Amino acid sequence: MTKHFRPLGYTAAAVAALALASSLSAQAPTDTMMNEQVKSYDWVRPQADYVRKTVMIPMRDGTKLFTVIIYRKGTQDGPILLSRTPYNADKMSSRNRSQKIEEILPVADAEFVNDGYIRVYQDVRGLDGSEGDYVMNRPLRGPLNKTKVDHATDAYDTIDWLVKNVKESNGKVGITGSSYLGFTSLMALIDPHPALKAAVPQSPMVDGWMGDDWFHNGAFRMFGFDYDLGQTVKKGGGDVPRGGGDDYTAYLEGGSAMDYAKAYGLLDLPVVRKVLEHPSYDAWWQGQAVDKLLGARKLTVPTMLVVGQWDQEDSYGAPAVYQALKAGGNDNVSLVIGPWRHSQVNYEARELGPLKWEGDTGLQFRTQYMKPFFDCHLKTNAPACDTPPVLTYATGENKWEVSQAWPAGAYTPLYLGANSSLSWTKGASGSDSYVSDPAKPVPMLPRPVHMKGDEWKTWLVQDQRFADGRTDVLSYQTGVLDKPVHIKGAPKVDLRAATSGQDSDYVVKLIDVYPQENTADPKMAGYQLGIGIEIFRGRYVGGFDKPQALEPGKVYDFKWALPNVDHVFLPGHKIMVQVQSSLFPLYDRNPQSWVPSIMDAKPKDYVKATETVHFGGDQASAVWLPVAQD
Repeated sequence: MTKHFRPLGYTAAAVAALALASSLSAQAPTDTMMNEQVKSYDWVRPQADYVRKTVMIPMRDGTKLFTVIIYRKGTQDGPILLSRTPYNADKMSSRNRSQKIEEILPVADAEFVNDGYIRVYQDVRGLDGSEGDYVMNRPLRGPLNKTKVDHATDAYDTIDWLVKNVKESNGKVGITGSSYLGFTSLMALIDPHPALKAAVPQSPMVDGWMGDDWFHNGAFRMFGFDYDLGQTVKKGGGDVPRGGGDDYTAYLEGGSAMDYAKAYGLLDLPVVRKVLEHPSYDAWWQGQAVDKLLGARKLTVPTMLVVGQWDQEDSYGAPAVYQALKAGGNDNVSLVIGPWRHSQVNYEARELGPLKWEGDTGLQFRTQYMKPFFDCHLKTNAPACDTPPVLTYATGENKWEVSQAWPAGAYTPLYLGANSSLSWTKGASGSDSYVSDPAKPVPMLPRPVHMKGDEWKTWLVQDQRFADGRTDVLSYQTGVLDKPVHIKGAPKVDLRAATSGQDSDYVVKLIDVYPQENTADPKMAGYQLGIGIEIFRGRYVGGFDKPQALEPGKVYDFKWALPNVDHVFLPGHKIMVQVQSSLFPLYDRNPQSWVPSIMDAKPKDYVKATETVHFGGDQASAVWLPVAQD
């Protein structure tokens, strides 16, 4: 037996020091005054359990896009899961500088890379590591884009390169992502590459005027200027520098959208000028509406559309695309509505504000539905597909449900009535009035209002008792329910109203009123939970591309939809509808006098107006609920 002897007098520490000295002596000698900055450091070490590559993929016009490719070591015959992002692909794929693949990638990627998927993130052209010019939500080639490239061609060229150069793949690609990444996922479906076999666009930006990020039914979201500044400025970007106080006060003092933009130097941003130049639903907006673009084509890629029931940013897009595709006879599209805020599907989703679910609903969806959907379309030896046509989470009863179509309920009117009542039957004619004062708009949240962080993420489930009882808010409610009312679809507003002004906004809130005594969850006692909240700008009553002054005193029929929901109003609860004329500072104030563009309204244009809501008889206001027959 061989024995190893340590020299006398040498401790373990001394031996280690000798080894270190020997290692350092092999390096180049150092000078105390040499430049101690080094060019780079590869933080992915040999002991990492994954491979992480960065490449510049050439597009058809020669522009190269920065792309990160990640997979677990030993992966072979792996499907590719692609996301195209404006939010820095390098950072998105290096959440932690770890040597474990689950630690560097977003939480939602773990189930995929642990099952042999190859994860790919790419910067869209013009941002972060990619070459080229950046255009916000770059339109499809055509009247609004005279170049030969767009997100559809960039996705095609990227997929073409990946399947030819990533030898560990099986040549099949899926695409996914939320919000802007949902938009780029949808654009990849237009004239798609043959290797694109499945798509899961989540909370996609689809129509910025009708109901996603910039406008809702004509009412402008001024806080979008923060996004514009952060997204399109190379140096000095970020939020508009209005300070960290009450956003209600800051926007009120800022005045109209144009005056606010001028005060903070935002007119230097091309994207801001574009939005201000197009206050109505003109050809510029319509030509970018992705639901219209996809609805005019045959869908060749199986697609699962995903949205949160309380998505505070992009509630409109996914259901709009679903309806457009189904109207075009496409059967390879499904819809998912989860109990989530914007993009919460990709995070832990056990709760939203005060609401608690049965387990982590985000994880449940990803493992039980999303991954099986990709597996059956992307794996080499694919399992059979069993994708639900429509998957929704019934809040109130807190369980997943499968439906064959959407909406899944029969529309039934719930009528506004006398004495602040709501009824399934039409009552006698009458009306209620309130004074809307643009100098004192109804806040979206109890003040002080902060449009960032958790307040913004959960504002749609805010207790509405802070607004109930205001003199400029009308509240109508049913009696105590003796049986559940289950709604599955987008409630529809039919509001018969008149104004003393020449323009007006109307906000309708559908609310679940909890019992005044609730020992099972005391903090929810009496809670007024918003189930659907949406605005309509009155000047568009004759068409979203045809703004018109309202005739004072004339009763108009204002019609619009609330967000899509699956919700159960439980026995012992009440249903409430609130009506008001502002939701500030989420939406800009309507001056209530006639101005050609509200964007450019001046202080003198903002006037008080009396708003009259009619009910019963021939002028019966109602909210039509898609009631399911359980």
